[in-house]
Amino acid sequence: MSRTRSRSDSIREDEELRLPRAPGLFRRFWTRHPLFADILLTLICLLLSFTEAVPITASSLPEPTSVALNIAAGVVVAIGCSTLLWRRRAPLAPFVAAVVLGTAGLFSGTLAGLFLLLLACYGLAVYRSSRAAWTCFGIGSAWFLGLTTLLILTGSTMLQAGINTALGYVALGLIGTLVGVNVGGRKRYILAVIDRSRQLLIERDQQAQLAAASERARIAREMHDIVSHSLTVIVALSEGAAATPDREQARKASTSVADTARAALTEMRSMLGVLRDDETPLPLAPMQPVPPRDTVEAAQRAGYPATLTVIGRTDVSPAVAHAIGRIVQEGVTNAMRHASAKAITVHVEYTDTTVTIEIVNDGVTGEVGSDGFGVRGLSERALHVNGTVRSAPADGGRWVLRAVLPASGSAPATQAETMEDDG
Repeated sequence: MSRTRSRSDSIREDEELRLPRAPGLFRRFWTRHPLFADILLTLICLLLSFTEAVPITASSLPEPTSVALNIAAGVVVAIGCSTLLWRRRAPLAPFVAAVVLGTAGLFSGTLAGLFLLLLACYGLAVYRSSRAAWTCFGIGSAWFLGLTTLLILTGSTMLQAGINTALGYVALGLIGTLVGVNVGGRKRYILAVIDRSRQLLIERDQQAQLAAASERARIAREMHDIVSHSLTVIVALSEGAAATPDREQARKASTSVADTARAALTEMRSMLGVLRDDETPLPLAPMQPVPPRDTVEAAQRAGYPATLTVIGRTDVSPAVAHAIGRIVQEGVTNAMRHASAKAITVHVEYTDTTVTIEIVNDGVTGEVGSDGFGVRGLSERALHVNGTVRSAPADGGRWVLRAVLPASGSAPATQAETMEDDG
């Protein structure tokens, strides 16, 4: 469905593009009032054409016949000049009318359509195309020169008069075409530049929206990882402190709760600090990755039977290190929250080209949902470094989360498979 563009819409777009005002008072006036300009141009053309077309006098014709011819010539000229009112929508009509008036002028010895031909060739170049203007000019010139040659050879007109008339039409048509091609080419170029500027403006807005959406997704992913893991540990420690009769154990659990909450608050401040709109200088670098060992130790302090095995060691890119920390954090958090696990094993193996992460828990019961934010976050993190993630149940009531990431983060991307237990 096409949408009608109002003048106010164009004005708002021009203001947003900050286009300069058109030079010249009269040019701006003609641009804003095209119908008035066409009517005025038609009247001027009609006046100039009348002076050439009438009166028609001949000594061999009776007076009533001469008057009738003058009236007919005036009507034809008026009809021909009136086609200028449609020169913007149908620029070919004034050219055809000019050729008809010029042909009649060759037989009558007048220059009735001379000025109309000038305006018609100009209008074709400006409102149609340069090719159309040159094509019509060539056809019109061939027609006038050929017809003049025929009239001279048959003795219907004098040699000098015929040549002057034909060359007059050709010269005025050439002038109108040259001026029109220059003006029309400049007009189309400016319109193309403005249209391209509008496209760039739209693309800029779209890029800004995409960047904002990407940043919202990143913040949501980081918030989920920080809050989900920290609150899960805090809940487990708080329940343990409330359940134990040993005051020393309860005190240690409460201290761990405070430490975990303080660490989560620090991470959130580091992440959300870039959103502040003040003059305080803030670091724009990504947050430090969470080491897998810290995640496993937090689970152990909360009373969960978690173990960590690391094989090999290689340098990985910061993005891959961040993804490793978050994947381990999310996998351990899911095992703590959704599974009554007797064992949570985290296995990280480094090679020269890849990093393999495997998190297994043995406390899966029943159906586990796969529509949480963690599933999406793990997929996004793995795909960001061109890795893969698979999370699915295994034999013996176990749930296995397995991720394979390139050490450099630049391996060919493979679509991640995600079927994860997450909330």
